[in-house]
Amino acid sequence: MYTLNSGNNVKILVDTHAHLHMNQFDTDRDDVLKRASTLELVINVSTSLSDIDDTIKIANLCDNTFAAIGIHPHDSKDVGNDYLDIIQKKIDIQKRGKRIIAIGEIGLDYFRNMSPIDTQKKVFAEQLMLAQENDLPVILHIRDAYEDAYDILKTVGIPEKRGIVHSFSSDENWAKKFVKLGFKLGIGGPITYPKNNLLRSVVKIVGVENIVTETDCPYLPPQQYRGKRNEPIYVSYVVDTLNGIFECDISTIVFENALQLFGLTKIGGAGLR
Repeated sequence: MYTLNSGNNVKILVDTHAHLHMNQFDTDRDDVLKRASTLELVINVSTSLSDIDDTIKIANLCDNTFAAIGIHPHDSKDVGNDYLDIIQKKIDIQKRGKRIIAIGEIGLDYFRNMSPIDTQKKVFAEQLMLAQENDLPVILHIRDAYEDAYDILKTVGIPEKRGIVHSFSSDENWAKKFVKLGFKLGIGGPITYPKNNLLRSVVKIVGVENIVTETDCPYLPPQQYRGKRNEPIYVSYVVDTLNGIFECDISTIVFENALQLFGLTKIGGAGLR
């Protein structure tokens, strides 16, 4: 069973955004999951209807892992009229085990524009309402679309449990706006990149109480593994960088941030619920 790490000099590691079901892990997934079992918490995140079952399967395999399910903006063009019903049924099936703890990743991506903007907006708004109906937080994917995403949140309504702005990559102004709405900023590998002084500055300004750690694995590895596949255990390098920014051990604080956000409770040696 999963147990809470304890003792001196032991990092409390949390990965609030992983994609462990993706094919980059097919050859050694068991080994990756074994290494990930040393983390206190991992959130495995879906991107499309086709990967929801695999996302949930990983969460059911690992005591420290939970699932977020939803439609990524890239995949919003592919959904049918019944996609919300499909997601709702998955949530209902998993209610007893409480393995689905967020809707995500959802949002807007104008950098790649792999789905029409109007479609992205529609699917984003509909999933925000789904999160509200199920009293779940959201995991937001926003790229080159902060203003429109913010406006949709203000118009459609913000889930009571708020959520995470995954892989936050904008400036101090937008950081403060989303923090004011009650969102946490998801901070991963890019914080370790030598030239990313802007992100390090923004993180220091908003404070450790407003961030959570993540990897976005298999993508966005820390500087030490640039060009290689990312995995949850590498969140340790993110924590090291954040410790340097704040000049203290931030791991307990970001763990508590994640517990509060996802409505999880520590239950000693039995793990989380």
